[in-house]
Amino acid sequence: MAIGERIRRFRTMRGMTLKYLGEAVGFPENNADVRMAQYEKGTRTPKADLTDKLAEALDVAPEALDVPNIESYLGVMHTLFALEDNFGLRIDKLNGEVCIRLDKDSPDFLNMVGMFRAWEQQAAKLRSGKITQEEYDNWRYNYPRLDESGSFKKIENL
Repeated sequence: MAIGERIRRFRTMRGMTLKYLGEAVGFPENNADVRMAQYEKGTRTPKADLTDKLAEALDVAPEALDVPNIESYLGVMHTLFALEDNFGLRIDKLNGEVCIRLDKDSPDFLNMVGMFRAWEQQAAKLRSGKITQEEYDNWRYNYPRLDESGSFKKIENL
C-alpha cells in the first residue's frame, strides 16, 4: 500500500477531513484540502519532515505511513500490521507458540488460504527433502508462474 493510501486510511479512521489534516500539518486554510488530496492520490509524495508531521497529526508512528523497509524489525512489524488490516492476518497463539494465522471471517480468507496452502506444500517438500533449497527459492521467487496448485487468486488493490 502506497503512502497516500495509508494517509487516507488513518485520516478516515480518525474521522478527519482533508482540510483538517492539511491545516494540522501547517498548510494554509485556502488550499489545505487540495494539498492533502494530492498526497492521498499519489500525485505528490511527502518528504520525511512532512511524513513526520502527518504521523504526529494522525497519532501514528511515521513507519506506519511509509512503505515499510522489510530489512528492519520495525519495517517488518508495520508490514505485518498492514497485512492484518488488508488481508485478515491475525497474531495468535497455537500450542503455546506465537503464530500468524488467517482470520476465517475475513473477506479475503478463501483467496489467501489457497495461496498459503500452496506455499506450505512447497515448504513441506523442502522440509522432507523432496526438493532442494534452490528449487524452493525458485518456486517462491517465480510465484505464481511456477505454482501448479492453481491456488493463485488476483487480489485487487484496495
